[in-house]
Amino acid sequence: MGWFWSDPSGQPVAAAKAVAPHPLPSEGAAPPPGCPMHAASKPTSFPPQTGSSPPPQSCPVKQSSSTPPTSNQPSAPSTLSKLNPLNYMPKLSNTRGADQTYSLPTNRELSSIPRGDADSNWEYPSPQQMYNAMLRKGGIDDSQTDAVESMVAVHNYLNEGAWAEIRGWEKRFSNGLGKGWRTCLQGEQTLLEEDETRSVAVESGEPKLLRFMGRPRDLTPKAQVLQWMGWAWPTKYATEPPFDRHDWFVLRHTARGKTKEVRYVIDYYSAPPEPTGEPVFYLDVRPAIDGPTAACERMMRWGGDVWFRASGAAARS
Repeated sequence: MGWFWSDPSGQPVAAAKAVAPHPLPSEGAAPPPGCPMHAASKPTSFPPQTGSSPPPQSCPVKQSSSTPPTSNQPSAPSTLSKLNPLNYMPKLSNTRGADQTYSLPTNRELSSIPRGDADSNWEYPSPQQMYNAMLRKGGIDDSQTDAVESMVAVHNYLNEGAWAEIRGWEKRFSNGLGKGWRTCLQGEQTLLEEDETRSVAVESGEPKLLRFMGRPRDLTPKAQVLQWMGWAWPTKYATEPPFDRHDWFVLRHTARGKTKEVRYVIDYYSAPPEPTGEPVFYLDVRPAIDGPTAACERMMRWGGDVWFRASGAAARS
């Protein structure tokens, strides 16, 4: 889940070239006078010699008569350098494979997710790119090519849902914890209706997606705890582990006109299908606990809804 490919114009600026902490000597430069191998005075032997044998006049370190040749050939690029730094994935072709029997569309759909490095939105992969990506990982063969377009539709739908959840978090807490707590006291049901319709904008500014990373083999701490609870109380908490996990790095606009980077974790769960056979998915989206602010945000959102229901505010409204 969550594959995007960025255009060449949206690539980040390369980092400045590293500078050595101390100036390096030029080739062929002589060692400084303080070097013991460069001293003009006669060395003093240890322990003191009583004989009349003269001290050695040559440097005790044998110098090589030839300098080892240096290679001018450029080093091969590393695997990491071949990855797109915005999604940590290789650049995939959008052309039909030589052995591909089923033709797939190559057009890419524009998402509703703003990019953090450009004044545009992220683009979803085309069905042909999705097929090439899955073929590269060995997760599909040519007999399943006709199902790729449905996979792309589900992929895009889940990512739109994940971004809607992130907007909900940003709408609550981008203006600070105080205002976020007052917002959470309105109850989750009221706020979720606004999130689904996007009828209320984020006051401090719309968030933007900077980059993301898929980590399907790494369980989040919450997912791991749920697995332990399912093992201890299978009748109540038994659940399948998430089939995917993503980390999304979001640019938040604060009320003071500043920006900060917030990491969100997303667990993708599959649920029993509908009676009609349609698949059902559940997304658990929340800010990663990278500091006390994110921990407070998660506790406030949960505690505000509990207070809303326990105080009877739902019945009064």
